[in-house]
Amino acid sequence: MTSPDNPVEPMVAHVMGTRFADLPAAAVTAAKIFVLDTFSCALAGSTGPSSDEALTAAKLWGEGDGARVWARADRLPPTSAAVVNAYQIHCLEFDCVHEGGVLHPMSTLMAATMAEVDRQAGLGHAITGQDLIRAIAMGIDVSCSIAASSNAPMRFFRPALTGGFGATTAVSLLRGFDGPQLHNALGLYYGQAGGNMQAHIEGSRLLGLQVGFGARNALVACDLADAGIEGPKDILTGMYGYLVLMEGDYDLEPAWSQWGKIFRLCEVGHKPFPSGRLTHYAVDALQQLVKTHGFSAADVATVKCEVPPLTMRLVGRPDIPEPQPNYAKLCLGYVCATTLLNGTITQHDFHLDALGRADVHDLAQRVEVIEDSNPDLNAFGPQTITVTLNDGTVHDMTITNAIGDPLNPLPRDRQLEKFWACWGAAKSDMPRERGEALIDLVDRLETLDDTAVLLDHICP
Repeated sequence: MTSPDNPVEPMVAHVMGTRFADLPAAAVTAAKIFVLDTFSCALAGSTGPSSDEALTAAKLWGEGDGARVWARADRLPPTSAAVVNAYQIHCLEFDCVHEGGVLHPMSTLMAATMAEVDRQAGLGHAITGQDLIRAIAMGIDVSCSIAASSNAPMRFFRPALTGGFGATTAVSLLRGFDGPQLHNALGLYYGQAGGNMQAHIEGSRLLGLQVGFGARNALVACDLADAGIEGPKDILTGMYGYLVLMEGDYDLEPAWSQWGKIFRLCEVGHKPFPSGRLTHYAVDALQQLVKTHGFSAADVATVKCEVPPLTMRLVGRPDIPEPQPNYAKLCLGYVCATTLLNGTITQHDFHLDALGRADVHDLAQRVEVIEDSNPDLNAFGPQTITVTLNDGTVHDMTITNAIGDPLNPLPRDRQLEKFWACWGAAKSDMPRERGEALIDLVDRLETLDDTAVLLDHICP
């Protein structure tokens, strides 16, 4: 394992030394793309499983109206709003991913950052578009670089835990912290950091709430740092630092040599389907095979998915009758069967009336998931999908970069198709003209003098 004396120091130096003008155009474009995508996921998530219950609970956590709950008329203290908004972003498994780090980097970060935008607007201080983009870019650099340094199979839920490091970084920048204050805030966040994989294995709705806890804890860390409270400093590779304690096997290279050379926003990819990203390889392959060869679900005898260890561990779970939505979204057999029967994957496929479909579960029982010999314990692909038809015909396809990956990007028309589908699923009535105005604002985000206007368009 490679480790400088305290790797937090060069990380902080990179964050503090990078201005908006230093960001490449590709990173600025990616920031705008995934700001819009994250808002859309949250709007759809406002009608997701247990989103009402999460809001009901959050209203018990103290009085205040410093931040808005997206797609709703409610206002809460910023820490409470961040929990609910982060849950809404992630609860449908639709939010963007950084495959190299195995995390959803925008969910925790955007929930915390926009709560801070709201809070500062209430204090009469506007956050500009350039400041927001810089904060997002630096937060993503931090969370994704830390996550990508792990060589270990994921035991703690990185979207919540390392996502919180990124959220703390972004909020610190919006508050105008200097380097020592940022370093201190990161230590104060680490003292609260948590969120394990048990919720993922069971398909529990706690999974999305863990993302919310990361967003809340980032704001709390910045409040404590603002108040002058000291936190630990050697929080990554110290005796009980994150990489040592919660990952175990790690190497800081090449990420620590790439500060300022590679911006991790450019490595973030879309999720075109509301299921676990590790299932998208199979969805992509099956859609292409059906399009090329013209068979139907009725023609299929078996499906074999040869997948890396991470995919096997996280979505190779057995199909079960009437699963919970989050279980089904992370079940490769269920997702493959649904794709063959319906042609695609939509949020309706995880509603209660769809989860008990006998034809889906019959076909899912004929989907075999096999672990391949990929030595990378954090690899999503490549995955090979083989379909055997009833007449013995065999069709197969290997997917190295699934649709939505930066190397196989989701086209603009499909990005907007996803946006409008999510827009129409929001808890409150969302007039189309407001959606069109939001798209325009995000497209010119770097020109905005006050980014609180974005929230005006997604909150009643």
